[in-house]
Amino acid sequence: MSLYIGIDLGTSAVKLLLVDGEGTIRNSVTKEYPLIIPAPGWSEQKPEDWWDACLAGVNELLTGFDRKDVAGIGAGGQMHGLVILDENDQVIRPAILWNDGRTAEEVDYLNETIGREKISEYTANIAFAGFTAPKILWMQKHEPDLFARIKKIMLPKDYINYKLTGVHSCDYSDASGMLLLDVKNKCWSKEMLDLCSVREEQMPKLFESFEVIGTVTPETAQAFGIPETVRVVAGAGDNAAAAVGTGVVGNGSCNISLGTSGTIFISSEAFGECPENALHAFAHADGGFHLMGCMLSAASCNKWFCDEILKTKDYAAEQVDITDDKLGKNRVFFLPYLMGERSPINDTDARGTFTGLSMDTTRSDIMQAVLEGVAFAIRDSLEEAKNIGLDIRNSRLCGGGAKSPLWRKIMANVLNITLEIPQSEEGPGYGGAMLAMVGCGEYASVKACADALVHVTKCIEPDEEIAALYEDRYNKFRKIYPAMKELFKEIK
Repeated sequence: MSLYIGIDLGTSAVKLLLVDGEGTIRNSVTKEYPLIIPAPGWSEQKPEDWWDACLAGVNELLTGFDRKDVAGIGAGGQMHGLVILDENDQVIRPAILWNDGRTAEEVDYLNETIGREKISEYTANIAFAGFTAPKILWMQKHEPDLFARIKKIMLPKDYINYKLTGVHSCDYSDASGMLLLDVKNKCWSKEMLDLCSVREEQMPKLFESFEVIGTVTPETAQAFGIPETVRVVAGAGDNAAAAVGTGVVGNGSCNISLGTSGTIFISSEAFGECPENALHAFAHADGGFHLMGCMLSAASCNKWFCDEILKTKDYAAEQVDITDDKLGKNRVFFLPYLMGERSPINDTDARGTFTGLSMDTTRSDIMQAVLEGVAFAIRDSLEEAKNIGLDIRNSRLCGGGAKSPLWRKIMANVLNITLEIPQSEEGPGYGGAMLAMVGCGEYASVKACADALVHVTKCIEPDEEIAALYEDRYNKFRKIYPAMKELFKEIK
């Protein structure tokens, strides 16, 4: 039976999956790499570290298996990161990541000087600090010597694909988050390239996520001990790959991810935009499109509060005292904007706050507020989807935060929808392996692959009484940010 490698190139580690053609995960390996923070609010990584982790990880992944059975490789990767190569295909500088906040001036230039309407006309989106185009403008201004050496601009998982195949590629879903793609027409936007002083030949070739970009190079084949016939597909941005991995393909499906960042992802066969660009309008890995709301800090809020404030790694223990009778009754509110925020407020100055503390506030009240704050922020994006007429009654749920039964229950009741837990919670890596299966002809389409391999094992239904309590709490929560907005500008 053929084997497929799925790569999930995350912010803290790469997770590698070995999956057979029937969808069974045969092995998994995780390799971490460092995050570089050169200045407050900045976030970088060395692409070479990603590749070194993949080299070590794939060899470990395939130990004990017949490497001749490997047929394809597909990657899902952290989006928006600026990876630049020189004329010798060498990395010029560390990659500037999706959660880097240095580009406030460039975002203002694009949205205010050029104008949101123009930027949206060119790309179907507006500028956000995490997107790639503002980073290119920042580099042009602050690192002109390095900017002059740029031969090729890529995204994180595309660098891995280049190392695997020697091909400079990008898929439409990941390219959508660069603010350089005409999403509706699936081509590079000449207007945006001109604004960023970039030539089209500096951009990679565009592919659908399931299309084969090439086979592995002889050097890669030798390093991994796999055949030179192994096919590599273009892959997808992590959210689109996770949606594939949870079966959210075709029209009207929804996936919510509680990872480092948090997303709500609504798939569509046809292109569509959200008024005021409150939700991103991107291409999907199944060949269609999707709307997506993205919050910068989701499960990372829980990690921050437990690791840095409570000084504990026992996350489950901190949730024990939060019993069902407390849900919807907490008087403490938490704004989860620890790194600024994207959807739907698009405010790099926004910060986290606790509101409603009193002398009888307990440790578990504050812990509960953190979990609820993330759920409320996801609800903000869900409301934007409702405002354009989308009727979402259920959603898949994935990501590290989705492993918490309590958080699942809070999410179901805050959103007041049914949450479905897929059999595999591996998300982007599993989706990458599925895309490789389609590229290798194991399945005729991404939807056929999802229908065959993705199964729901559990449903979390909202409780009518708890959901009503959370409705009241949410209406109070949504008043906090507007009250704080101007103050955030003064205390940044």
